[in-house]
Parts: sequence; structure tokens; C-alpha cells
Amino acid sequence: MEDLFALGIGLVAIVMIFSIPLTAIWTTHLRKTQKYKAQIVKDEIELEKLKYNNFLIETEKMRLDLQQKQADLLESSADPIILDLQKRVPAETKTSSF
Repeated sequence: MEDLFALGIGLVAIVMIFSIPLTAIWTTHLRKTQKYKAQIVKDEIELEKLKYNNFLIETEKMRLDLQQKQADLLESSADPIILDLQKRVPAETKTSSF
């Protein structure tokens, strides 16, 4: 009976001795994993900011291209209706500006 008790105590001591380093290794692994996940989230946020800024720049570029094409079309047209619209556009922009 005493041998079984001594064996049990020895087994518990061995498990405790090996469980402390294993727990430290596991928690270190979890911390590193969390750091990597946090860095990934930061990188994704930065990427979304870049995508948004790129979208704004492209939208502005398309708007300017459209205005240029409209101006070119109005200048090159000899149609009386378009010439009448061309006269109205500057007057409307002056009255509708805030």
C-alpha cells in the first residue's frame, strides 16, 4: 500500500514538473498567435484605407474626364440645341452654387 502511495506521489510530482514548462510553451504560443492576428488586422485596416483613397482618386479622375469630354462635345457641336444648352449651363451654375 505504501508503495502504491509513493508511486502515486512520484507520478504526480513528475506530471507537475513537466506540466509547468508545457504550460509556459503553450501560453507563449498563444501570445505569439495573438500578436500575429493583431498585425494582420492592422495590415487589413491599412489596406482598406489605401483602397478607399484609391477609389476617391479614381472617382475624381473619372469626374474630371467626364467634364472634359462634355466640354469638348459642347465646343465641337454646331447643333443649335446644344449651343442653347451651352449658354444655359454657365447661368445655371452661377445660380445654383451654394
